[in-house]
Amino acid sequence: MSTMPTYDAEQLGELLQILPDVDAVELKLTVPDTDQRPLLRVLGIDPLTAEIRQVAFVDTTDLRLSAVGLVIRARRTQRKPADVTVKLRPMLPADVPDGLRKLTGFKVEVDASPSGFTCSCSLTAQVTDRKAKELMAGTRELSRVLDEHQRDLVADRLPEGVGLGDLRVLGPVQLLKCKFTPESFPRKLVAEMWMLPAGRRILELSTKCKQSEAFRVAAETKVFLSTHGVDLTAPQEMKTKSALAALAAETT
Repeated sequence: MSTMPTYDAEQLGELLQILPDVDAVELKLTVPDTDQRPLLRVLGIDPLTAEIRQVAFVDTTDLRLSAVGLVIRARRTQRKPADVTVKLRPMLPADVPDGLRKLTGFKVEVDASPSGFTCSCSLTAQVTDRKAKELMAGTRELSRVLDEHQRDLVADRLPEGVGLGDLRVLGPVQLLKCKFTPESFPRKLVAEMWMLPAGRRILELSTKCKQSEAFRVAAETKVFLSTHGVDLTAPQEMKTKSALAALAAETT
């Protein structure tokens, strides 16, 4: 069994301080390329149950929005309405702008992996699939897809010298999302396979839980994954960051 990574005292202290004020915790783990195919078999993941998704981001070609922690994402989902999300990352609960907590589609969430955690806030609005498709194709402006509150949030966070006219659609990329419950494990897990440019793939395993359950669920999940051959010490990467970097590289 591989050694299970743990947070140091400072990280634990920071996490304990913010947990009571977040809406949810998502535990995440990215799997190295060499382990992806055998892991699908070991965990009993059936690819034919996967949901097809398409994701695009809006940023400058040199990723100036991402550099200041602003992420704008449009997402299309097979046989479901599309959505658009404005995310601020990192963002501690105490720093959330006044009034945002009351908005439908707003949440504060902790993403935790063996290498650390990030707290972010996001505002998501459902849109028609047509709007998302046209945005991704470049035939509909971002301002005509975001709702009023999202436009205000973006305007407040745009880097100096960057306007909406400087933004470009990056993507889309395709991904497969599969929800499954392994044998001998009581929790539902999610596997997401992102297909990035140049043939790169990212496989992420995740599970969501309430903040009050975070430490127990993290321990149970670590034990389950490590006993099924998952290397918890492997280098971790963030899907969004990797996707943005790959897509931006395509534009240069």
